[in-house]
Amino acid sequence: MVMKVFKKKPKNVNIKRTESLDCKPVKNVHVTETLLENGEVLLTYPVMTRPWFANLIRHLGGPSGKAHTKKLQLDVLGTAVWELMDGKLTVRQVIQRFATQHQLQVKRERAQHL
Repeated sequence: MVMKVFKKKPKNVNIKRTESLDCKPVKNVHVTETLLENGEVLLTYPVMTRPWFANLIRHLGGPSGKAHTKKLQLDVLGTAVWELMDGKLTVRQVIQRFATQHQLQVKRERAQHL
């Protein structure tokens, strides 16, 4: 019997630009958001440690079984995009609203796709 060490990579799924713009982005349920005093958002999310790495840490005397989290502070623009992601708006609509809020113009050659 041969033990599989490496998993096969999934086949690349080709998605067309128009299809991707019609997707509705949602916030990950495992991400916690905190609104900071300056109006920016701080995201906290769990990090998965690979079992072999967790065993190595435990073997070297490190903490075992401890859940690890990371934090990411969004700037003003990142916070604006994060707030637009409500699961109802499409990527296309998020782009349009973001551009309108920040008085940005979409390049002409791409305007036809939006």
